[in-house]
Amino acid sequence: MAGFNNIIGHEEIIRHLKNAMKTGKVSHSYIFTGRPGSGKKLLATTYAMTLQCEAGGTEPCQKCDSCKKAMGKNHPDIIMVNHEKPGTISIDEIREQVIYDVAVKPYCSPHKIYIIPDAELMTVQAQNALLKTIEEPPEYAVIMLLTSNADAMLPTIQSRCVRLDLKVVDDSLVKKYLMERLHVPDYQAEIDASFAQGSIGKAKEAATSEEFSNITQNALKILKNANSMEVYELADEIKLLSGEKQSIDDYLDIFQFWFRDVLMFKATREIDNLVFKQEINYIKEQASQRSYENLEKILEALEKTKVRLRANVNFELALELLFLTIRER
Repeated sequence: MAGFNNIIGHEEIIRHLKNAMKTGKVSHSYIFTGRPGSGKKLLATTYAMTLQCEAGGTEPCQKCDSCKKAMGKNHPDIIMVNHEKPGTISIDEIREQVIYDVAVKPYCSPHKIYIIPDAELMTVQAQNALLKTIEEPPEYAVIMLLTSNADAMLPTIQSRCVRLDLKVVDDSLVKKYLMERLHVPDYQAEIDASFAQGSIGKAKEAATSEEFSNITQNALKILKNANSMEVYELADEIKLLSGEKQSIDDYLDIFQFWFRDVLMFKATREIDNLVFKQEINYIKEQASQRSYENLEKILEALEKTKVRLRANVNFELALELLFLTIRER
């Protein structure tokens, strides 16, 4: 973990946090809200590290004792609240880790900082218990609630926190990050960035996951040959995909990017905005063979398939209907 300089995107939020430190107007409670993988935890931990830094600037020096402890995740005055049950944060956990603990002064720092990931999982009782601390915090307390659904928090909590909404990061920044930091090749970075839809966390996962790379290759094989495959061959592919139920959403996303590329190329004849630039010969061929109507139909069918699968419709049947639409001209 390093300073704000290493965070991709979120310039407005970083400006706000730095300004709060510069003017000494650090709030006692924050809500960081954004999609999973959008960087909430990274922003909160960087902010916490900077607030505790002995150098007292708006970037953590990363050299002082406090920064080293924060980087080693063993800072006594930066408390990461955790919970036992996967789907809920109980009142007891909030009492023990925050409410009782906050009465004890910081050990060695100006602040005592509590970071609560997945804050939307707090029970109503837990939120009500926390509310008192948020309303009357000790001088040194800073509480950061991280959530992908701020509306699940009680209105009374929302109204007393500074709310910071994390926007999605531009695809070109995500792609640049993957190529420069993770050394992902150009075409793969393009796919991973599109797939991640502005979430650095998701992009990183896609780029470093061998499984995602295999899914991409397999999906492309099906897409390139869908026109020439016999119905029984498609049925075999469906059977293979049925074995990969967990990853079907990833397949459907890749199918969507592919047919959007075909549609985009058919309409503009331009390569620049395509996700699958390296497959331009196949994209060209399919753009000339398919009508606008057919491509719109396929994109609609992909959306319908996602809805059907969420509604637990028969898996093989949903895919069969999709492939029949893909094979039409």
